Amino acid sequence: MIAIRRFAAEDAEALRRGLYPDMALSEVSEMIAEWNTCEYGGRRFDAFAVVSDERIVGYVSLYEQSRSVVSAGAEIFADERGRGAAAEAVRLLLRYASEQGYRIVFDQVRTDNAASIRLHEKLGFESDGCVYRNRRGREVLLFLISI
Repeated sequence: MIAIRRFAAEDAEALRRGLYPDMALSEVSEMIAEWNTCEYGGRRFDAFAVVSDERIVGYVSLYEQSRSVVSAGAEIFADERGRGAAAEAVRLLLRYASEQGYRIVFDQVRTDNAASIRLHEKLGFESDGCVYRNRRGREVLLFLISI
């Protein structure tokens, strides 16, 4: 069973081990503290631990684009992928976003990220199929879903 919850200070080691092995534990702890302010760049930002059998297996996040639009992200630890955690965590995240009053989730997915493209399609996101370049110059597809 997958659940999402806010990060706690004691989650720093699991997050460091799973996603940020090159960061110091203190840096990961600071990142968690920043995430828990629920603000980034002057906009609403929510980050949640993805938990399976009481173990953190990744995280999901929302970033407010406007009053009714958010972007979502999911990152599952490499050794936990392929077990459905991302799909279930994003479903929970979409429910949370809807409860917060958002109506549209907008995501950019790199064209070389086949797993994320499949995930978005599986969850009912739509894409116009056009390839765009993001701020970093990477080729991305845009995906939208009304919630």
